Amino acid sequence: MPVLDTAALLHWPVERIAGGIAAHSQLAELERLSPARAMLVESIEMEWMSIGTGDAEDAARRTGDLPRLSEVDLEVLALAMATGQCLFTDDYSLQNVCRSLNHPFEAVSNRPSKQQWAWELRCIGCRATKQADSKEEQECEICGSPMKVKRARR
Repeated sequence: MPVLDTAALLHWPVERIAGGIAAHSQLAELERLSPARAMLVESIEMEWMSIGTGDAEDAARRTGDLPRLSEVDLEVLALAMATGQCLFTDDYSLQNVCRSLNHPFEAVSNRPSKQQWAWELRCIGCRATKQADSKEEQECEICGSPMKVKRARR
C-alpha cells in the first residue's frame, strides 16, 4: 500500500489510488484545490491516517528542507516513514528528504529529482549563511537583512 501525496490524489485514475495510504489533512487540501475530486477520493477504499510529524520534521531539518514543506507535506512524509511504504510525490523537497533517509519514493507525473541537495539560509544583504532549520522568517544577525532559503554551495 503506497503512501500518496496530494498530486497522486489529484491526477491519478481512481483505480490507481484505491488501496493507498493518505493523511486526513490532505482532504482539506483536496477540497480547496478540487471539491469534485475530493468527493470522489473520499468514496474510494483507502487508508486514511493521522500521525505525529516529529520524526519527519527532524529529517527535513537535517536536509534543510523544513522551510519548504507544509504541514500536510510533513504529515505525508511521517506516514511514509512510519509505514515503511514507498512515497509517491512530485515534491522535490519530499524526495530530497526521502533520499537522505534511503526511503523509497517515486514521482507521480514529473521526473524524479536526480541528486541530493542541501539547503541553507542566505542573507540577501551581506550573503552570510546559516543552517535552514526553521520555518520562521529570519533576519541576518550580522546586518539585519532578510535571510532566504537557497541551495547550499558545495
